[in-house]
Amino acid sequence: MTGSGLFVLGVTLAGCSNYVEPDVDANAFDLPEAGPSPLTEVKGGDATPTLWIAIEEDGTVKITCHRSEMGQQVWTSMAQIVADELDADWDNVEIVQAEGHERYGDQNTDGSRSVRYNFHRLRIAGAAMKQMLIGAAAMYWELDPAQCSAAEGKVSNDQNSDTLSYGNLAELAGRLQIPAEDEITLKQPDEWRFINKEVPSLTIPKLVKGEGTFGIDVDRPNMVYAVVARPPQVFGRTGSVDDAATLEVPGVLRTVRLPDARPPAVFNAMGGVAVVAEDTWAAIEGRNALAVTWRDGPNAGYDSESYGEAMKATARRRGTMRRSRGDTASALSSAATRIEAEYYAPHLSQSPMEPPAATAEWDGDTLTCWACVQDPQSTRNVLAEVLGIDKENITVNATWLGGAFGRKSKPDFVVEAALIAKEVGRPVKVTWTREDEVAHGFYHSVSAQFCEAGLDEEGNCTAYLHRTVFPPIASTFVDGMATPTDGEMGLGATDVPFAVPNLRVESGDAKGHLRIGWLRSVSNIYHAFAVQSFAAEMAHAAGRDQKDYLLDLIGADRKIDPGTEGATYSNYDASLEEYPIETARLRNVVNIAANMADWGRDMPDGRGLGIAAHRSFLSYIATVIEVAVGENGELSIPGVWLAVDAGTVINPRHVRAQMEGGTIYGLSNALYGEITARGGAVVQDNFPSWRLMRMGEAPRAFEVEIVRSNAPPAGVGEPATPPAAPALANAIFNATGHRIRTLPIIGAQGSRLTIPQTDNA
Repeated sequence: MTGSGLFVLGVTLAGCSNYVEPDVDANAFDLPEAGPSPLTEVKGGDATPTLWIAIEEDGTVKITCHRSEMGQQVWTSMAQIVADELDADWDNVEIVQAEGHERYGDQNTDGSRSVRYNFHRLRIAGAAMKQMLIGAAAMYWELDPAQCSAAEGKVSNDQNSDTLSYGNLAELAGRLQIPAEDEITLKQPDEWRFINKEVPSLTIPKLVKGEGTFGIDVDRPNMVYAVVARPPQVFGRTGSVDDAATLEVPGVLRTVRLPDARPPAVFNAMGGVAVVAEDTWAAIEGRNALAVTWRDGPNAGYDSESYGEAMKATARRRGTMRRSRGDTASALSSAATRIEAEYYAPHLSQSPMEPPAATAEWDGDTLTCWACVQDPQSTRNVLAEVLGIDKENITVNATWLGGAFGRKSKPDFVVEAALIAKEVGRPVKVTWTREDEVAHGFYHSVSAQFCEAGLDEEGNCTAYLHRTVFPPIASTFVDGMATPTDGEMGLGATDVPFAVPNLRVESGDAKGHLRIGWLRSVSNIYHAFAVQSFAAEMAHAAGRDQKDYLLDLIGADRKIDPGTEGATYSNYDASLEEYPIETARLRNVVNIAANMADWGRDMPDGRGLGIAAHRSFLSYIATVIEVAVGENGELSIPGVWLAVDAGTVINPRHVRAQMEGGTIYGLSNALYGEITARGGAVVQDNFPSWRLMRMGEAPRAFEVEIVRSNAPPAGVGEPATPPAAPALANAIFNATGHRIRTLPIIGAQGSRLTIPQTDNA
């Protein structure tokens, strides 16, 4: 280990200024070979300390983060976990971003899984390292390790209060045998110094000083710059190309024709023509001058408006059973009151602040890339397949991501950079403009849903039917795939927590005509919109308070297993034993959020409260939204109140930020977000036609309460988004009597609500 550079010998000062720390000479000890690590297969993966921690002679503790930093503060949270069990001095902690490599295990930064997947093994790594440092000090002092203790980057001799710094002990510790998991004692929660504490961010100071490196910031010697003209349709092809005018643009060097894309899309480039130049502006101007004839592909006839109507028709017909309880059809036919509703949610774009950017350098044998990717390992694998080279000859360095929301888990833009770099023989930076990002993305799936309920004489729900239709994400990977996957159905449909005696969830088929991909909270967006909106519609039909009726639908405290009712349910890849679906936790956040908002208070005309609750990514969220609607449809949001139970929380400050950001993301999509297509091509191209919520439209007040819990850590990056749209729609109904069943509520070209003179809701 000493030759690896991970541990070095050093002398530091401890205590008063005239204290000289004794020199711990690792070579003075006769040590056997440490042997292989016994921590390669702990829960979560390899917890070998040297994989995650490097201690320098000055006491600096460098902690490797193998997940991508995209504003969610994963750098800080990962460091908190390791540093707590290591008992490091936080002021001496630094983060090192890992390259894409299998040795780190899963590096896919999506699904709100970074903490959940790595909490245990990073604690083990930190605790194992501390135990080795204590062992090294005990060896030097000729003590039993039990007579030593560690805190704030030092090991203390409990017999005489002497101390040795981690930097001074590192080399010797690195030669000791790594303890097995059953020899390691983890801290109890009441002993945590960093976990569940509002530790300052490791990234924000760098952001303020402009020190972070994003995808667009990468600079390589002799680098050129490229933008790509892509076919307007998915699987459209490049026809004739006239680049004469392009080559006359000052700074343009050449053009490169990329291979036409073939189904399935996977993460491959879309094809087209790259313009390579001495700077990005020249490349953009050269692309503007390019004359290309595009040939139609198989999606040329896609019109999102007519396709939406076809999906609604599918949703009205009997579909494939995905979960069933009782006899829903009979219960519906005999119900005292029968209500139904159709819901529609359009395609959405992730639209992160930073559009995709990637730099590739090809030397004839090896490829090195720098890119704002969410999963450097899958990027590496795709590049190996496209280029036909061994992945061991490929290095992928993940930069910081200026937002992602799922878009940057698809590395097609890195593939473009690699193909162009191989062709031109120089490092190439590929930049996507905002127009590229909006018009050529991997979009959130469009959805049509049908809900029907039967109520008895007292208004209680006795039968519930939910049918959902949407092109699955799998259509991006399997050509012609049209049936929603079990995983997507388990995001808010088959895991519905309602305690009704007769329940049925069905799906219908829909073929994808755009590239369908992950977007923050995925299928939960449209499923929560339908389920929680329809819960409010049932409450209205029953003449009941919406919050009280929702609690009745959720029912008594219990644990739910959709698999016992015919569903194939993955539970976000977690076991139901460790992460059960617990209605008590869902009911609890409903009550907390309602109390925070003073639910039931008198509201003036044009004002209303709406509530929605949803479990996603193993966390429980309830959101109450207040709206104010003017006489001419002017809409404002005076307040949002949100309660979250995410189990064990690493940094409450960051959780609150994710709750606020996730909610605003959901509100923005609900109000304005819509991607449409005509002739197979996306219509929207920039913010005038793809509208986002603006700062002045954000909620005036936003309160978040985090439920204290000893449950295992759950996700926080995505769960706040799904309840936002239904809570908003329900609030608008309570303010105006106008029922929202189709998104977006306003649209990119609108500025206010359009409320029909007569509303039959």
